Amino acid sequence: MNGSKSNRKREMDAINHEYEKLPSARTWALSRRLVRGEGPLDSKIMVVGQAPGRFEDASGRPFIGASGKLLDRLLGIAGLDRKEVYITSVVQFFPPKNRKPSDEEIAKCMPFLKKQINLIKPEVIVLLGAVSAGALVGKSKVMSDHGSFVERDGITYFVTLHPAAGVRIKRNIPVLEGDFKLLGKRISRARAKSRK
Repeated sequence: MNGSKSNRKREMDAINHEYEKLPSARTWALSRRLVRGEGPLDSKIMVVGQAPGRFEDASGRPFIGASGKLLDRLLGIAGLDRKEVYITSVVQFFPPKNRKPSDEEIAKCMPFLKKQINLIKPEVIVLLGAVSAGALVGKSKVMSDHGSFVERDGITYFVTLHPAAGVRIKRNIPVLEGDFKLLGKRISRARAKSRK
């Protein structure tokens, strides 16, 4: 591990160490286990979901349940391997009963996600679902906004459905597949351009 990677790991560990202290708040209603992001800390691609589910809470790893399996397949459609992307969530603690995190919970967690983004410096952030799209680019109507790119502060954000929408409702799978094909084309073009 070179010095740069070693420094990034130390910085991410420090961010997560502070993040883990959030459950000490008296009003805390989420799980007390931080589900840390996973992937290279210098990744060009970051994937941000809503929050961990119960499988993720039990294992401490993001996107390992049914939604994670679908996400892996969708990444493949985009020409990506899970090992080359950094995967995390807006809220990195499990909301009991898999409920949507509250605005207050999102507000408490967002500063940590922003620090993680600033450390990784991805070129593209894939926003899975209304919570992540709403929190990061103000687009919470993913059924109308899916497949769209938003440029902000030198980062390209890509809005799509959460894989859970495909797990629950099968007719959403072709929508997700179409979005990830579009994402793959954009990434391929960017990679070809950078090689010139």
